[in-house]
Amino acid sequence: MRFSDMLKMSLSNLWKRKIRTFLTVLGVVIGVASIIVMVSLGIGLRTSTMEDLENYASLTQVQVNAPFDTDSSSKKATDYYLSDETVERLKGLEHVVGVSPKLEAQVVAKFGKYIANYSLQGLPPEAIEKLNIKIGEGELPKPGGELSFFYGKFSLQDYYDPRSGDMPFWEKGKTLDVDLMSKPVTVYLDGDSYTSAMYGDGGGEDGPVKMPKKYMIPTAGIEEGFNDSESDYTATAWGIYCDLEALKEALKKEYKNKVIPGQPTSKTGKPYKEIFYNTLLVDVDAMENVTSVQKAIQDLGYNAYSDAEWIAQEQNSMNMIQAVLGGIGAVSLLVAAIGIANTMMMSIYERTKEIGVMKVLGCDMRNIRTMFLMEAGYIGFFGGAVGMGFSYLLSAIINQLVMNSDSEFGGMTISIIPAWLAGLSLVFAVLIGMLAGFFPARRAMKLSALAAIKNE
Repeated sequence: MRFSDMLKMSLSNLWKRKIRTFLTVLGVVIGVASIIVMVSLGIGLRTSTMEDLENYASLTQVQVNAPFDTDSSSKKATDYYLSDETVERLKGLEHVVGVSPKLEAQVVAKFGKYIANYSLQGLPPEAIEKLNIKIGEGELPKPGGELSFFYGKFSLQDYYDPRSGDMPFWEKGKTLDVDLMSKPVTVYLDGDSYTSAMYGDGGGEDGPVKMPKKYMIPTAGIEEGFNDSESDYTATAWGIYCDLEALKEALKKEYKNKVIPGQPTSKTGKPYKEIFYNTLLVDVDAMENVTSVQKAIQDLGYNAYSDAEWIAQEQNSMNMIQAVLGGIGAVSLLVAAIGIANTMMMSIYERTKEIGVMKVLGCDMRNIRTMFLMEAGYIGFFGGAVGMGFSYLLSAIINQLVMNSDSEFGGMTISIIPAWLAGLSLVFAVLIGMLAGFFPARRAMKLSALAAIKNE
């Protein structure tokens, strides 16, 4: 019997029992749609979680700080402080693709009667670009120019009125209404001296504290969603960024021959000529190598921190949820497989004489088995195809409902069906159908020809 003949006969036999075939296919539709939708919910939840993690932390970055128990008697400060030499040392580690130094400076910014205590973050331009900040206006700070600031979207919410003791704007749910792009910010790089001169007791051993020099710092740019309290949180939302070298030059000029706050001193209490960094940001080539790089840095004597363990725990939780959801959907497909097996067994009982005639006429028993397997495969294919289409419809409905809801998932795409999931589900449905029809097909093949012909 030709293969094309078996295909036609299989379709013809299914068509003769339309109601039974329809109900069996319907079971497969429900099973396939259940698996796809359940797994898609797990994928959507995992994707949304990873996107949130990317907003809160870098997935392939290790933060390095100087050890707490630094030995001030060491002949070489770079033995324990973070310097350019340390940067080069860490660049030589395996799987490290880049090291960016970060220098923080505590400054006071002022607008009218309002002030804010800021922690400036000086970074190399390429490191600022790696933050993937969405620019609302202006541009990122450029190297080689004057000191300029890039403001995170919520940075102006730190302002408050010190004389009235008023709360910061963020506690009141308000923001300072200032056009940063057209008006420079008044900044005191020596924040401690400003605070002492304005609100201290007015003096010390060397007499009254003088008001430090003020600088009018231009704005390089602002983050997208600036001062929008409804905007989503990002890792850069509260930060103020500037070019590292420009900040170092400004601090050297402001604190000439004096100790820069936060910088180490020699045994005699004098400042070092070199400015040391607060943090080194080590970029790793892949997330799975973060832990090993972190361990290698710790073995060198530095404090190293990453979000790798936290992220791994979140991923394990998401994998478990996805497995549970997939298992729930698989139960529906298992029930559908039982329905296919039942349909095929009933078909054999109804067509016993037909099978006997085929054997008497010399039909190969393997052809009989193949024909029944084809019928089961057809049921799996039709049910899988319709179930796949139905799952896309359900997914769209779920996403629309979630988008318009006020729940914690509002605005999120919670159901994602990748192409591989749809294709794999269709193949899986056909295989399940053929597996469910395997034993009925073997039974049909082993029927006695004489007994089958005599059967009424």
